[in-house]
Amino acid sequence: MAKSKVAILRTRPGTVLKDYHELLNLADYQRVVDRTVDTALKINISWHFFFPGSSTTPWQLDGVIRALKADGYDPNLIHGCHNRTVVIDAYLGERENKQVNVVQTHGLRNVHLYEPDQEWVDVRDAVGDLTKKFLCLNEVYPKGFKIPKRFLGENIIHLPTVKTHIFTTTTGAMKNAFGGLLNEHRHWTHPVIHETLVDLLMIQKKIHRGVFAVMDGTFAGDGPGPRCMIPHVKNVLLASDDQVAIDAVAAKLMGMDPLSIKFIKLAHDLGLGCGDPREIEIVGDVEAANENWHFDGPFKKMTFASKMQHKIYWGNLKRPIEWSLKTWLAPWSYIASVMYHDSFWYPTRAKRHMREVLQSEWGRLFCNWEKVTPNELGYPDVGSDPAKIDRVGMKAFWRSLGILGTCVKEAPEFMTNRRRKVVHTEDAGSQGH
Repeated sequence: MAKSKVAILRTRPGTVLKDYHELLNLADYQRVVDRTVDTALKINISWHFFFPGSSTTPWQLDGVIRALKADGYDPNLIHGCHNRTVVIDAYLGERENKQVNVVQTHGLRNVHLYEPDQEWVDVRDAVGDLTKKFLCLNEVYPKGFKIPKRFLGENIIHLPTVKTHIFTTTTGAMKNAFGGLLNEHRHWTHPVIHETLVDLLMIQKKIHRGVFAVMDGTFAGDGPGPRCMIPHVKNVLLASDDQVAIDAVAAKLMGMDPLSIKFIKLAHDLGLGCGDPREIEIVGDVEAANENWHFDGPFKKMTFASKMQHKIYWGNLKRPIEWSLKTWLAPWSYIASVMYHDSFWYPTRAKRHMREVLQSEWGRLFCNWEKVTPNELGYPDVGSDPAKIDRVGMKAFWRSLGILGTCVKEAPEFMTNRRRKVVHTEDAGSQGH
């Protein structure tokens, strides 16, 4: 068995496009990503508002697309790919994070997996007896669950960022599959989230032609991620066809022992990838891979929301409250999440948390994205306008009210009831004839 390989490079705006191209080839991506089939670029939106380190950066998406095109991949076989959650508006997120700008500039298809034209199939039909090896999903979903039909036989390139997570300690390539492969009831898996990520990796290895990950660490997030973080400028890029190995290297950079993180250890022990940094071949900038950023991690300074989530899923509120999340009462939790994160934290805290990193070249590049022009290497001019985010404070608060309305309207519990009413009405109508 070939040794797991992770490519890592230091970068800067002036060379970021060249660096992404070099990074992908250092990781030997053309061996994994079949150029004869569709390739889904699984874009990460951890927050529909822009927050450094939280979601796929526009230069990450741009760099990967340009690398694919330069190496002869057909743009007609490449598409952006988005999931949806009840608390994240992917359409708002792709605009606020300037991802849709990149997809449109390159003329690619932009697929939102939860639209009515996207067909989903039963996981048992897709992977067969593999379901017998699942660690937890059979118990979480005893009636089974569906996955996107379009994923069957496609390549997938995950586009995560380097950051922490209040449920999984870190989040990266393996966690990026979470939204795309599970339905709106994915919160049912939170009590067994580590085992869930391992089951999803098994599914990916079965259904995809090739699985690859490109991780952006130009910004990196510490603290109670994937949203309410302390962002840092770290200027690194990572890539690998081993989802476990790239997450392990990212965890090590953040100052953590990868094998102490449950989902990495489980996947490593099952032979789904390599989670031991001593056994991973580093190519590119070896010195960068040996850095230790000494992050505090997600549990040292948790927000009120993250503390309550831990109490509900693993603490003393589990017995009295967790059951409600599998009933028609579940929307209370969506409303609480939006009110805390979008109506309170972002309008009152985000500007202060972002201030320092926005003054970096990456912050200025993001804020001036629509006005700058790249050359063959990257973005030598990151713009002269001051780096600022307009949608903060009251602007973010007023926008959060619309998000709150959408989250209630689109809650799967209410949608299920509406679908039942439609079916009942149609049945009654057919009986009348």
